[in-house]
Amino acid sequence: MKALTVAAALMTASTALAQTPVLTVYAGDYITSEWGPGPKIEALFEAQCGCDLQFKPGDLLPRLLLEGARTEADIVFGLNTDVTKKARESGLFAPHGQTLEALTLPIDWSDEVFLPFNYGHTAFIYNTERMAEAPASFEALLDAPDDLKIVIQDPRTSISGLALVLWVQAVYGDGAQSAWEKLAPKILTVTKGWSESYGLFTDGEADMVLSYTTSPAYHIIAEEDRTKKAAIFPEGHYFMVELAAKVAGTDQPELADQFMAFILSEEFQSMIATGNWSFPAALPQAGWPEGFKELDLPEKVLFYSENEAADLRDKAIEAWRAALSQ
Repeated sequence: MKALTVAAALMTASTALAQTPVLTVYAGDYITSEWGPGPKIEALFEAQCGCDLQFKPGDLLPRLLLEGARTEADIVFGLNTDVTKKARESGLFAPHGQTLEALTLPIDWSDEVFLPFNYGHTAFIYNTERMAEAPASFEALLDAPDDLKIVIQDPRTSISGLALVLWVQAVYGDGAQSAWEKLAPKILTVTKGWSESYGLFTDGEADMVLSYTTSPAYHIIAEEDRTKKAAIFPEGHYFMVELAAKVAGTDQPELADQFMAFILSEEFQSMIATGNWSFPAALPQAGWPEGFKELDLPEKVLFYSENEAADLRDKAIEAWRAALSQ
């Protein structure tokens, strides 16, 4: 009799699980890692949706373009404007359906397909205990002694690496390759992704690392360490906004819409600052965590639209490659 009771309970649980709708979200590995915002997003959304949110980590756009209309994704989480032109032209995405009045970005945003959830600026981070004084401008960085050790990411495999070559392009234009030739002797190594670079920096292997203006917030809040700072350049810093999009062929359209609305909620926006160590896209500065209010921020923001970024991408990468291959 006891065995029958257990079997009935298991069947009931299995039936309930089968009836729970699944929302499949494609996201970058950094989102789904244990230190990323994925676990917090999953817990917060599942508490209100009555669903099973399942993150599928990996390369976002290449995977989606390969799968096409056969994709399992309902939401894609973590795109940015350096790749959205190709994403938009795929026809795989639907309008997000959200009003944008709540956005607090430093630029105007009116996109009907790609919805911002956080943003930051590309920057070089340094340790004040290792470098008492960082270069005060991009030009000063180029003119710094060649024994300065910098680690950066590959623009062909890393979003932050691509942002860097576009940053150099925005500052130096047709002189980008010459700028890279001056910077090249200072580059200790080029890593495939951000994590490898930042690990070398925190291990003391490099003086500076390509990261974001928000990176010091992690050290301030999580470690009570104020020795990590962003070098702020008057030439301006390249702006990056991270985006979510609804897949047109989703078989969970109502859940997908609920998730897009959730992104702009105060609950999500209050979490994402320390969840992803970035500025919330829809939260006034007064609502930022205290550590974020201490950050040094650029007065000048550099930004390419998706069309500009797409047009300049190959040129910017080639200037980098040609200079570093000499």
